[in-house]
Amino acid sequence: MSEETQKQAVQTTGHAWDGDLQEFNNPLPRWWLWGFYATVVFAVIYWVLYPAWPVGKGYTTGAFNDIEFTTADGREVVSHWNTRALFYKEMEEARTLQKPYLDQLKAASYREIAVDRDKSAFAYSMAKVLFADNCAACHQAGGAGIIGQYPNLADDSWLWGGTYARIEETIRKGRHGFMPDFADSLTPQQIDDVATYVLSLSGIEVDAEQAARGKAIFTGPEGGCFACHTREGTGMAALGSANLTDSIWTIADVNGAEDLAGKKAAVRAVIANGVKREMPAWENRLNDTEIRILTFYVHQLGGGQ
Repeated sequence: MSEETQKQAVQTTGHAWDGDLQEFNNPLPRWWLWGFYATVVFAVIYWVLYPAWPVGKGYTTGAFNDIEFTTADGREVVSHWNTRALFYKEMEEARTLQKPYLDQLKAASYREIAVDRDKSAFAYSMAKVLFADNCAACHQAGGAGIIGQYPNLADDSWLWGGTYARIEETIRKGRHGFMPDFADSLTPQQIDDVATYVLSLSGIEVDAEQAARGKAIFTGPEGGCFACHTREGTGMAALGSANLTDSIWTIADVNGAEDLAGKKAAVRAVIANGVKREMPAWENRLNDTEIRILTFYVHQLGGGQ
């Protein structure tokens, strides 16, 4: 082999395994080495400029100047630079800008907010964020709710009342929705009769004789449904009992059923199993102004009362 050929041949480290496995001695590409050295230099500069290394109970604070700002409630804050402090500063600056508008909303009545274009626009825009963060997980975006679980806030049916005062009370104190189950106190036939009568209250065409039997149970001591839903089936806001005459179904998915049998089965299941659902109180999670803004928003969603 010539000297030129030997120079062109791939060099090895001289190590061998199993007699024929050898390790090449190829140098790393020069561009790769320079890239590696650049990352080392970048890391050193980063360690100097930014908070990086833990030291005891703290950490190196970097070379940037301290962050100084005033919070919305007037406190002076001084912190060494880091992304958390920068985010906190930006949030407080936003709260400071919002404070005059929030003070106006706090002092204004709901009616004043509704008729003032600037106040209502600000309240609505801020409430959308509050609703998305705190309410949409159950009531869905836009307040559409989930049948059988969470009421629709965008219709004109209010279980606990749709005035500003009642909506604010609902948000502040929460609600406990309860209807006893009748699986053990009524026979399957009686439950079917009551379900038939309930459907008739919303104008659905059913067997008149069976509906009459159901009405007797509904308004009589056997069922006692009238005690909460009234004899006319219009419900009571004080108890959160549903209006059974408005064709708006919050628990039984009647409108989603394809035929009368399906509609009756949906109502029958509610009567047999009862209802238990709860909305938590928000008075310890949101401040007074935030609750007022949410009250205005929810009232607007469903048209209010």
